[in-house]
Amino acid sequence: MKKDVNIKLAVMTFRFRASWVHSLKEKRMIIKSLIAKLQNKYHASVAETGEQDVHQILEVSVAFIVPDTVMADSMMDDIAAFAESATEAELIFETREIR
Repeated sequence: MKKDVNIKLAVMTFRFRASWVHSLKEKRMIIKSLIAKLQNKYHASVAETGEQDVHQILEVSVAFIVPDTVMADSMMDDIAAFAESATEAELIFETREIR
């Protein structure tokens, strides 16, 4: 008999402003570093999801699977705090969704 499994997908999107960045090459270095840090710490799916051609705005999304909403909320709080501390860019927008 199968046990009913009710997993949740949590998705977060962060938008940062890096006013000191003056080229897409410089932006890519910051994005790649942030993505690597998030992937290494949380083993989540992380990708640049928007504003790829705007050199001072960084948009990164994080997705992960959790067994329940309580754990999703807790992990999202932790990931948000870590993401903000992992880069010098200013966090200007954040979205959270649990499906």
